[in-house]
Amino acid sequence: MQLAGLTHAKAAERQAARRPRGAAAAMGAALAGTLALAGATALPAGASTARAKSSGTTLTYPAVEKQLSALETPPSSKVSLLETGSTLLYPLISKWAAAYDKLHSNISVTTAGTGSGTGQSEALDGAVQIGASDAYLPPTDPKTLLNIPVDVSAQQIDYNVKGIPSTTHLKIDGTLLNDIYAGKVTNWDSSAIKALNPGVKLPDETIVPLHRSDGSGDTFLFTSYQDAQDPKGWVASQGGPNTSVQWPSNPAALAEQGNQGMETGCKATPGCIAYIGVSYLNEAIKDGLGYAQILNGDGNYELPTHKAIAAEVASYTSLPANAALSLIDSSSPAAKDGYPIVNFEYAIVNEHQKSASTAQAVKSFLAWGMDPRYGSSGRFLGPVYFQALSPSAIEVAMSLLGKVS
Repeated sequence: MQLAGLTHAKAAERQAARRPRGAAAAMGAALAGTLALAGATALPAGASTARAKSSGTTLTYPAVEKQLSALETPPSSKVSLLETGSTLLYPLISKWAAAYDKLHSNISVTTAGTGSGTGQSEALDGAVQIGASDAYLPPTDPKTLLNIPVDVSAQQIDYNVKGIPSTTHLKIDGTLLNDIYAGKVTNWDSSAIKALNPGVKLPDETIVPLHRSDGSGDTFLFTSYQDAQDPKGWVASQGGPNTSVQWPSNPAALAEQGNQGMETGCKATPGCIAYIGVSYLNEAIKDGLGYAQILNGDGNYELPTHKAIAAEVASYTSLPANAALSLIDSSSPAAKDGYPIVNFEYAIVNEHQKSASTAQAVKSFLAWGMDPRYGSSGRFLGPVYFQALSPSAIEVAMSLLGKVS
C-alpha cells in the first residue's frame, strides 16, 4: 500500500507551496475553523508554561496534561502490543517501549523499524496494534484507521564529500536536489553547487545519490520538499510526492533499506548524498558525515536545530481534526528561521481493537508517549532532535485516541 504523498485532498496545500517564496500565504486560512498548532517545542520534564490559541480559548500544557493523565491508566491485565513502521520514529519509540515496560510490567510493547509503508499496511491488516508513519493516511483508507500525531520530527540531507569537513555545512535547495537525483548534476564541483556555495573548495568527485528501497515516509518528505520548491522538477512528472516513487534513471544512484541503511551506506560511499531522518543526526555526525543548510520557504538556509524545527512548525497555525497535514516547506513569513523539512510522526491505529484491554493499553502507551512530562520530555526528545506537540495538537491527538475501543 502506498501513502498519499500528493492526493486530491492535498491540492490546496500544494498550490500554497507553489506560491512565490516569501509570500504571505498563511496555511491557517486554508484550514479555517481547525485547531491552532503554534508553539510546538521539545520541553524539559515538567515544563507547563507554553500556551496556544484554540477555538478562541487559551489552551495550556497543564490543561492537556490533565486530560492525558486520564488516558494514561493502563489495563490491569497482561497485554502485548506490536508496533512497526517508520525507521525515523524507531529510535524514539523503542526507548519509549523500554521505559514504559519499567513502569508497567504487564504491558509489553515490541517495536520494529520496517518503513512507513509497512507500518500503515500492517496496521490496516491488523497485524500490529500500532503502525508508525512519517506521513498521514491517504483518504482512500478506511475511516476506522486513524493517524494520530505523537511528536514532530525532521529530515536532514547528509553527504560524504572528499575534503569537506563535517563542520562545513553546504547550502542546498530543492531545485539542486531535483537535478542531482535526476542525473543532471553529477559532480560535486559542478557550477550549480558552486553557485550556492561560493568560497567552498569543492572536489572533482562523482555524486552518488542514495534513495530508499522500501516504502518510506522519509521518501514522502524528501519528494514533498523537492516538489514544493521546484514544481516543474522530476517529482511532479512522476505524479507528485509519495512513499514509493519511480526514481529517475541515474547510473550512479544506490538504494538502501531504512534510515540506518541510508546512514551506513552514505558513510561507506564516497561522494554520496542522502536524505536521513533527524533521529540519526548524532550518529551521522559521529561517522563524519556532513549535513546541509536547506533553503526554506522564506528564502533562508537553515540547519536542523531544535530552534529552527520549532520555528517551522510554529508557522503552521491550524491542524485538521483528522491530523492529516504535511508541514513541508512553509511559505509563511513566520517561518523566516524555520527548517523546511519537518513533519508529524504518526501512530496508525485501528479504531476497533480485539479487546477492551488492548484498546486501553494502546491509548495508555501513546498518551504517555506524547505527554511532555513523560515520553515527550526533553530527556527522550533531545537526543533525536524531535519536538513535543503543542497543547492544541495534543488536543487533536487525544480526540483521535478517544475513538479507539
